[in-house]
Amino acid sequence: MSPPLDIHPLSAWIPATGGPPVIAGPCSAESEEQVLETARSVASLPWVKVFRAGIWKPRTRPGAFEGVGTEGLRWLQKARTETGLLLTVEVANPRHVEEALAHGIDILWIGARTVVNPFSVQEIGEAIGGRDIPVMVKNPLNPDLKTWLGAIERLHAMGHRKIAAVHRGFSFFNRSPYRNAPMWEIPIELKRLHPTLPVITDPSHICGSCELIPATMQKSLDLEMDGLMVETHCCPQKALTDRNQQLTPAQLAEQLGRLVLRRETPGEGFEQKLEELRS
Repeated sequence: MSPPLDIHPLSAWIPATGGPPVIAGPCSAESEEQVLETARSVASLPWVKVFRAGIWKPRTRPGAFEGVGTEGLRWLQKARTETGLLLTVEVANPRHVEEALAHGIDILWIGARTVVNPFSVQEIGEAIGGRDIPVMVKNPLNPDLKTWLGAIERLHAMGHRKIAAVHRGFSFFNRSPYRNAPMWEIPIELKRLHPTLPVITDPSHICGSCELIPATMQKSLDLEMDGLMVETHCCPQKALTDRNQQLTPAQLAEQLGRLVLRRETPGEGFEQKLEELRS
């Protein structure tokens, strides 16, 4: 078994709100107007303290929309100035890291396509260097806990302590209502191995459609996950990427308001609840 990770709590880098921390924003930054309108809307929701947007979009085939690049980082800066929200973007190489940090991005995340390559994770960790910036690590496309954990441990070994895992579901070839099967046993096992590691659920990529998101958000909280990352767009029907899985800010507000929060029992730890979670 791996030695325990020395990880800072999520509250050390995302302000506490009395509910699960929520990261919200569009799949892709598409225009300054779209970014600012979405950020203004989600900033009014009490659990939302972090604004997300894809700046560089890794696409399977060339010719699809691959993001606006550095210009989008300037739009995000304006959004933070207006709303006070923290900012997070995906990075896939050292150049992305340097550009994001140069524009004051508060939190980085490593995507599912990048996390499978130890060389890329190493290069990203080295580009961050000794700068005290949080890094979120999405699970790989395939249901491979070792690869997911290996990327997290690699960053930890390099001295990074503000780390969170992001559960975005796994590619699964059997018929399923989900875009990426949640396979909850994998993030549960990750939490068993490293109870101090925050796990944030990305129901947008798990579900692939807005209809499934409410139940998946509730399931995530019921299973003691630590936060949510929800794709939110001011006008999803016009989105350039993943329009079917993006909520409007109004829909996000409604669905967050319906979540039932689990009451904590004094002295009850994750290990004590593990068998219940598994069942």
